[in-house]
Amino acid sequence: MQINPDQLKQLIEASLFVMARTVSIKHLNESVLANFSVSRAKVKAAIEELQQDYQGRGIELVKVAGGYRFQSIETLSPYLQTLWQEKAPRYSRATLETLAVIAYRQPVTRADIEFVRGVAVGSHIIKSLSDRHWIKIVGHKEVPGRPALYGTTNEFLAYFGLDRIADLPPLSDAESLAALFGQTQGVESTPDNTAPKTDEESTNE
Repeated sequence: MQINPDQLKQLIEASLFVMARTVSIKHLNESVLANFSVSRAKVKAAIEELQQDYQGRGIELVKVAGGYRFQSIETLSPYLQTLWQEKAPRYSRATLETLAVIAYRQPVTRADIEFVRGVAVGSHIIKSLSDRHWIKIVGHKEVPGRPALYGTTNEFLAYFGLDRIADLPPLSDAESLAALFGQTQGVESTPDNTAPKTDEESTNE
């Protein structure tokens, strides 16, 4: 079946609104566009036109985690937070640092994280990040005991508005963590002052 450019834009726009999540061009071609004769290049061109159409509005079409999604513009975030009654979970400095080590040095083992941070990593921190689907086991290191190797997920990229890990900004020091993650709703960058204690001994994790 054929579809004209205007219809293609409308269908893509409606699909992204209905799915309300990051959607790849491949997924569009294999779902709502499966019955139409349309190339990947045409789909990408239609998406780029939609991005232009939404410039200067309260909603923008952005490319994150290898796909596309509609989201409110960043400057409106403080005002839109009042629409949600439940507060987003907050994360301690220990959790923030652990996430940063995994993101910047992946794949890493728990021992690698502990070496960088200089403090033992509490199992509850790994579980918390796993439960949020921000990290996952991507393999095992070929050493005695074969410890798990951790890496980030597409959910991590989508939550922090990144298209790929290479888009992470340079991280020069620990204080840069607040600039990277602290502005995102639900992340708390308050120092935990755990060293030399383990994270398990720290409170409010």
